[in-house]
Amino acid sequence: MRLLVQCKYLLVILVAISLAACSSSVKRIDTDQEVAISDKWNDIDSKLVSDAMINDMLSFPWYQDFNFSNKGNPTIIIQSIRNKSAEHIPVDTFINDIKRSLLRAGKVDFVVSGEERDDIRNERSEQEMNAAPDTVAKFGLEQGAGFALSGTINSIVDSNGDQRVTFYQVDLKLIDMTSNKEVWNGQKKIKKLATKGSFF
Repeated sequence: MRLLVQCKYLLVILVAISLAACSSSVKRIDTDQEVAISDKWNDIDSKLVSDAMINDMLSFPWYQDFNFSNKGNPTIIIQSIRNKSAEHIPVDTFINDIKRSLLRAGKVDFVVSGEERDDIRNERSEQEMNAAPDTVAKFGLEQGAGFALSGTINSIVDSNGDQRVTFYQVDLKLIDMTSNKEVWNGQKKIKKLATKGSFF
């Protein structure tokens, strides 16, 4: 009987230990702190690349030679930044990192494109029909973009089973919309080494 009671206690203790081992916890951390739990693209990669690209873009002659006195800031439209890597990369986050930094610094202006532009034009049409005349946003007064930004994100993965190296290369280019000249070409590379156990 005593042995049976001891076995029951032991079983209870083992179940409690198992439950404690399986439990998870979450804590908030600073958004600038890197948490590298794998070798995949993360928010720090996005910020590092966007910061490097911005500094490089504004150091090229196109920006120094721009006629600010007559035109104000250069106006850029985002054409297409395609993820050609083997993994899912949220390209919109990367684009917004670039746009936010440049807008905050007051260095360039951006105009919207694609569906966002169509939505604004639809809203303008709705205003013409339904809004008070002195509050209607007028057609034909959109800011034209002087430059178009496009690019790609590529990756190469090499593994021997115990270690894996992931290489990312981001290429961006800026095109003068009037002359069709490529006035800036930026490139940033990131290489990560992961050991077995951190592979996902």
